[in-house]
Amino acid sequence: MAVPTLLAVVACTAAWLWLAGESAATPHRHAPDWRSYLYAVVMWQAMVVAMMTPTVLPWISAFARLTAHTDDRGASPRAVAAFSAGYFTVWLGYSAAAASLQLGLQRLGLMADDRVVVPLAGAVLVLAGVSQFLPLKRACLSHCRNPLTYFLARWKNGPTGGFRLGVTHGAYCLGCCWLVMLSGFGVGLMNLAWMAVLTVVLCLEQVAPGGERIGRAAGLAMAAWGVALILT
Repeated sequence: MAVPTLLAVVACTAAWLWLAGESAATPHRHAPDWRSYLYAVVMWQAMVVAMMTPTVLPWISAFARLTAHTDDRGASPRAVAAFSAGYFTVWLGYSAAAASLQLGLQRLGLMADDRVVVPLAGAVLVLAGVSQFLPLKRACLSHCRNPLTYFLARWKNGPTGGFRLGVTHGAYCLGCCWLVMLSGFGVGLMNLAWMAVLTVVLCLEQVAPGGERIGRAAGLAMAAWGVALILT
């Protein structure tokens, strides 16, 4: 296993362990200051790393193999590390935006503990479910299911090229699931069981035959759950 791939596995494992520890603690209610914002960013980044890293590990491995064939010195650890860093950079931007949304909802009194109030929770789940059928989802997923085609069309050698590829593809990956990950607002941001379910769904829809159908089935289930909450 390449060193960057191993580091990604370690980061994913560490994220799950940290989230497990935090979920076992008393629900976090912080005053709206910069410390609470930084904590929320860290929490969201841990959630994204935990759920998304399994989906990008095949890409990191494929990039390392292609780099080995295009670099006379063999696979460049710096290029692979830069490629991986591109994903983490995009995820950090998403985490910062999601943390801002979380604190905004808390200020408005729309969150109880780590989830939004019930009628809004239902709407969030419906929106997450419907997102599985949007053209943006299909377009982004088509890039995520064909790594070699994507790389050959956009390949650039070296760490700079690798970082750009990571950022670009990281944006496509985020386009696939950013609304789905917001479903945590409806079921609990620190709900480890829900995070595990989403991780499995995201992996299957990207790598399994008929993955799009799996994602749509999950979307229907989320939308139905959301409607049930709204009616209740």
